[in-house]
Amino acid sequence: MYIVFEGIVGSGKSTQSKKLVEFLCEKYGNEKILHVREPGSTPIAEDIRHLCQGKEWANELMHPLTNAYLYTAARTQTLHTVVKPALESGQIVVSDRSFLSSCAYQGEAQGLGIDTILSVNQDAIRGILPDIVFYMDIDVETALSRTFDAVWDKWEKMGSDFFHSIVRGYDKCEKLDIMKNRFIRIDASGSQQEIFERIVQKIKI
Repeated sequence: MYIVFEGIVGSGKSTQSKKLVEFLCEKYGNEKILHVREPGSTPIAEDIRHLCQGKEWANELMHPLTNAYLYTAARTQTLHTVVKPALESGQIVVSDRSFLSSCAYQGEAQGLGIDTILSVNQDAIRGILPDIVFYMDIDVETALSRTFDAVWDKWEKMGSDFFHSIVRGYDKCEKLDIMKNRFIRIDASGSQQEIFERIVQKIKI
């Protein structure tokens, strides 16, 4: 099974993905569970992550389409060298983000269009769609009031209007044909344990 957590910064997706991994490891053993993040989880993908999110250039901004292709390159590396082999060996994979992040960020917030992102990612995600997408549903103001690291991630420096557009992107992702019976909204308000209990109630493993 391939389980993905999605949401804007401050939504709690990273925290809840880690809690689910701990829960599943206790139930099935560490060797049965793989935790990954996008972009990242391989040396190549982590280097691309830094290029996309942690590096700045004087007098030049990365074009949205450049972002899209770089994220797709990192995703290809992670999915085809780590995630797919793990799934084929019978492991449960829990991922912090997926191609839906690109749909929401580059597709909607940066104006490329979700269809463009799906086209760019076609070969990367072919045959490796998540079984479950937990979308951490929370209002933007609450999410942005939580602690996060603006030094490492350029997206976390963006204003609330940008994140409202990302939320609109996720709303569109929910309606995609390929997300039918996969996309699950989780109320991400309340304590970490309350949120986690909502997640566990939705999962049958």
